Formats: sequence, C-alpha cells, structure tokens
Amino acid sequence: MTELWALPRPSLAVVGSDDRFPVRRIYCVGRNYVDHIREMKEGDERDLPFFFQKPTDSLVESGDAVPYPPQTADLQYEGELVAAIGAPGADVSLSDATSIVFGYAAGIDLTRRDLQRDAVRASRPWEMGKSFDHSAPCGPITPAAGVPGIAAGELELTLNGERRQATRLDLMIWKVPEIIHHLSRQYRLEPGDLIYTGTPAGVGPVRAGDSIVVSITGLAPLEVTVR
Repeated sequence: MTELWALPRPSLAVVGSDDRFPVRRIYCVGRNYVDHIREMKEGDERDLPFFFQKPTDSLVESGDAVPYPPQTADLQYEGELVAAIGAPGADVSLSDATSIVFGYAAGIDLTRRDLQRDAVRASRPWEMGKSFDHSAPCGPITPAAGVPGIAAGELELTLNGERRQATRLDLMIWKVPEIIHHLSRQYRLEPGDLIYTGTPAGVGPVRAGDSIVVSITGLAPLEVTVR
C-alpha cells in the first residue's frame, strides 16, 4: 500500500506576529468598480456581485517571483484589496459582516486576458483565464484592528515604478460588508478564506522582468516580479 503524502497548507505572514494565516479558499469578486466595467466594456453597472475561485496553491507571497504562465500572450495585473476571514459564517447579515474579518492585505488577481476573453465569447467558465498557477499574489495580512479606516483608504499599483492603477476603496460598487453578505449566502465562510474584492480601471499587460507593487493605505505593500 503506497503511503499518502501530506500536502503543506498554504499560508501568509501576519503583520506584527510570528504566526501565519493558513489559507483555506480564495474567492474573487468580478466587476466591482464602475470605471473597470466601462474599461472592459462588459457587464452592467447594476449587476449583483458575482464570484469565482482560485486554487489556494496559486498564492505568491510578497518578495517572490511569478513565472510567466504558459498558453497566454496577454498576462495582466489587477490590484485589489483582500479581506481575510477569521470566523465562520453563513448568511451573514450586513451588520455582522465585518465581525468575521480577521484582517486585510494587498493582492493581485493575475489574469490571462486572452484566455478569459476567449471563454467569454464561447460562454464558458473563466477558469483558464483566472485560476492558473501563481495567479494570486498576496501581501502580509494586517489584523483588522490595526486598520480601522480601511474602507476610506486608497489603492495604488505601480509597474516598474510607474503608476498604473489608483483608486479610493470607497468607490467599490459592493463594499466589504456587502461582499461578505452576498458570498456567505452561497458558501459557508470559514477561517482561512481570502476574498479578493475587485480591481479598478487601469489594468494592463506585464512581461518577464517587470516589477509590480500594490500599496493600500495602512497595509504592508505587495511586491512581486515576473520571470
């Protein structure tokens, strides 16, 4: 009988602690900024939030390199706020939603845009365009108590030192409590879940050798390179 192997559980650093945050699932919100919806020329600005997932082993920590993925000629960045869940919850009310948040981090939803567009045209799932290896860079998690004003913060993404994305987090169509409320009606959220909350306008391509930095008010920056 062949012995089964033990797979390590992906985890992220926690600011101010030697402990790490073990990751269970990665959820992502699509089309959550009006300017990005208009930029991509798809979807309706009044749509309810919708979700897709990435595999947990697609995480890339700050300071690491992202290998340029296969089967694409158009890898693109999407800078995002990430909410880390620290308590279980199903059908969570708006008033209780932030109570299950452990903390926040800066993230990048890397996208094989050409494959995503092919899938949209064929009315197929986005998985090949979104859920590939190394597609979910995420910075260290700052506990929520340390960033009480996160909802009024700002996000900036730079590519090789040049600003490409900049927004206020209060411009999200669906705010963090609303995202948690809607998502928890479809899945039972558990400690270790990450929620990427959507990207603003300014998405664009990256190439081998590029350096990407995502900065969010009050959070540790996320820095990755593409190789």
